[in-house]
Amino acid sequence: MSRPKLLKLPEVLEEIDMSRAAFYRMRARGKAPKLIKLPNGQIRCRRDDLETWLIGCQDAA
Repeated sequence: MSRPKLLKLPEVLEEIDMSRAAFYRMRARGKAPKLIKLPNGQIRCRRDDLETWLIGCQDAA
């Protein structure tokens, strides 16, 4: 069984074409994709969570 693909925050920001500041504002409003904080403090996003979030954005448009 393969592990889910974990994206680094810069990879997520590049894919959605958004600045870090705008992303964190959206996250504060509860509108960003789900993130995971690793034990070393780094932030990751599962590929599946990002895809689900993007589909939700399309549905809302």
